[in-house]
Amino acid sequence: MDIELSIVMPCLNEAETLDSCIRKAKHYLDRSGISGEIVIGDNGSTDGSQKIATRLGARVVNVPLKGYGAALYGAISSCRGRYCIMGDSDDSYDFENLDNFVEKLREGYDLVMGNRFKGGIKEGAMPWKNRYIGNPILSAIGKALFPGKVGDFHCGIRGFSLDAFRIMDLRTTGMEFATEMVIKATLLNLSITEVPTVLSPDGRSRPPHLRPYRDGWRHLRFMMLFSPSWLFFYPGLTLMMVGLVLGGVLLGQPIHMHRINLGLDTLIYCNTMVVVGFQGILFWILSRVYAVQEGLYPITAGLDPHRYTKHFTLERGLVAGTSMTLAGVLAAFYALWQWKQNAFGMMEIEHIARIVIPSSAAVSLGIEILLFSFMLSTFELHVRPFTEMSEQINRDAAKDHAALGASSSGELSEGWKPGIAS
Repeated sequence: MDIELSIVMPCLNEAETLDSCIRKAKHYLDRSGISGEIVIGDNGSTDGSQKIATRLGARVVNVPLKGYGAALYGAISSCRGRYCIMGDSDDSYDFENLDNFVEKLREGYDLVMGNRFKGGIKEGAMPWKNRYIGNPILSAIGKALFPGKVGDFHCGIRGFSLDAFRIMDLRTTGMEFATEMVIKATLLNLSITEVPTVLSPDGRSRPPHLRPYRDGWRHLRFMMLFSPSWLFFYPGLTLMMVGLVLGGVLLGQPIHMHRINLGLDTLIYCNTMVVVGFQGILFWILSRVYAVQEGLYPITAGLDPHRYTKHFTLERGLVAGTSMTLAGVLAAFYALWQWKQNAFGMMEIEHIARIVIPSSAAVSLGIEILLFSFMLSTFELHVRPFTEMSEQINRDAAKDHAALGASSSGELSEGWKPGIAS
């Protein structure tokens, strides 16, 4: 019988609760009549968790690479079901009641998220700082950066089709794995929905693997890094525009408003805003290209970095950077000439400063463009995957050799004989 559902649990020394989780999952499969399997992704347990799982009929996948994400990825990769439901093996999620997940998966949803805030959080199941501060804030940030239907970004139980899992091509090995799944599903426009789920107190006597502050920061950091537009582009563009507009006004004359006087000191900060803002935009491009090349960021019609960089070649960047640098240098020489032509009065110094400050910005931006051009060209080098190519050549050669040996050994002996001239 074909397997429809694989129930996956990551495991690292979960002997206290693994028995209960597997029994509940088996009871659900028996009650529902679904053809399924239970897969344990063991991450190097030393408390006999593997024996418990094997005794209860679960399939154990030994995952040598450490990490929550690695354990799940290794187990899911070996699944034989059409659908997967993953959940923690600490007995905090009820594996006896998975009907809502299966129903939505059968309806065609690619990712079905559990929502603990809709289903209920039992007393003692979640610390107050996680329940009222950490999770709501992180989920709100996640929805703002990646708009979608997910209200509980970090729920530990969720279901997905195996095809969707392959499409998402998840790469992280730690706690970020769960966040990466939601983000990539959103970016790839996969169909996502939520179902209420109940969170119960952890059944273990030892402290959980989760560290609220450390792991909370890791999730936030990952979401920000996965959103380079909000991290680099929008702040950089805002700084540049403010610096250019305000600095352009101050180049002509100081601004006096009530008790506020904006002069050369403000112009210097405008120069800094332009330079820093421009760096933010360059970082946005580089981070997007790198993330796509490493498989962290999916390539879609609206997110392909080459759409922005196909017209920006190394040669054009060198020309633009050199031109801007030379313009800044020429402006600096002009300021020096002006300084020599005039006395050392205060007005002359202010006049010269209004030339020197933008000329220094031009030199800085020109050099940044030069360095950026070389860096971007390095990222865009087409590196041949020699290992994969060699393996494919060897496989093809082995097939050709086998086919030749099976079909033409007789023909060779009849068509050519030693000592007979052709």
